[in-house]
Amino acid sequence: MEIYIHIPFCVRKCAYCDFLSFPGDEQAQREYSLKLIEEIRCQSARAQEYQVVSVFIGGGTPSILKAEYMAEILCCLKESFHILPDAEISMEVNPGTVTAEGLACYKEAGVNRISMGLQSADDQELRWLGRIHTYDEFLKSYQRVRMAGFDNVNVDLISAIPGQTLESWKNTLKKTTMLKPEHISAYSLIVEKGTPYYDRYGGYEPAEGGCVGQRESICLMSLPELPDEDTEREMYYLTQDFLREQGYERYEISNYSKKGYECRHNTGYWLGRPYLGFGLGASSYFEGCRFHNTPDFNEYCDADFEQEEVFQKVLRQDFEKLTIEQKMEEYMFLGLRMIEGVSSQEFVSRFGHNIKNVYGMVLSEMEENGLMEWKDGYHRLTARGIDISNYVMSRFLL
Repeated sequence: MEIYIHIPFCVRKCAYCDFLSFPGDEQAQREYSLKLIEEIRCQSARAQEYQVVSVFIGGGTPSILKAEYMAEILCCLKESFHILPDAEISMEVNPGTVTAEGLACYKEAGVNRISMGLQSADDQELRWLGRIHTYDEFLKSYQRVRMAGFDNVNVDLISAIPGQTLESWKNTLKKTTMLKPEHISAYSLIVEKGTPYYDRYGGYEPAEGGCVGQRESICLMSLPELPDEDTEREMYYLTQDFLREQGYERYEISNYSKKGYECRHNTGYWLGRPYLGFGLGASSYFEGCRFHNTPDFNEYCDADFEQEEVFQKVLRQDFEKLTIEQKMEEYMFLGLRMIEGVSSQEFVSRFGHNIKNVYGMVLSEMEENGLMEWKDGYHRLTARGIDISNYVMSRFLL
């Protein structure tokens, strides 16, 4: 199984972010950390027969939490679960929030993979995104991570952001690959509901005075337009071609790595491995069921997890036991994100059905249209299929 730990605190919410995150003072952070430890201990009794192969600490910005609190959380995790000696333990950090002392503490506590949010190497684009850092501050933070001894580092990038050109995106890719991170996640911007970006780009007028930015207020209406669809496509093709030339293998639609540095945790999600999520709003997929924790900070921190009724109410929201049909659907539309594709043999092993007996007509249609192919026991998307992957994956809903 896998474990996800959610740290909801951040310095300030970015203009495009729809994650469950918000600023929090030290008192709130301490209260939350202690409650997180309590939840971990309480949940562990239900998963003693499992071995943990990966842990991912996300947010928010986990690196703004006091390093000693993070060490306590990881210590509790190791005491409560059977974590394999070679487990991948990833932690997200943001530039401007990491110190040499903090990184040394994370490493001592067992973190062996760092994921850094850069998004763009252009300071103007970073301001338009509402990021709290400059590219120079990212470089200093990246250097601290390397000096702390971390040899497995991911850098997050976002393309098709306001005002971005093909040339500026290529410059971001160049500057990133020059640093030689082991892994790069390169996503195209999605304008999510409930964000300032949706007010600006989603067809609604922004509220009076709606602004983003830290060093200077940037009113939403002053933000430049998003790149057009043709430019976005060019960025998409440039990403895969340029990163391949630099030695990064594309193993998932939006993820690239040096050989042997694929993110084990995210790969587990796409392959349907069970996981437990701890913390505010964290989702879980465990023993064939999906559920999530309450997104209400006060409800979470005030809960007594020892009481079964409270445990179920606070940590088992929207509880759903998946049918075999739902499991097959998820196996297909998550697994097809992997460049390798989905295994015919694994499908039989998991569900007791031949994949062609369930999806034969869809597979034939996709192959005839050049959107999928069968190779070495795997059904996978072609290059054309990846271009319209959302459509192809939707065809596997039973």
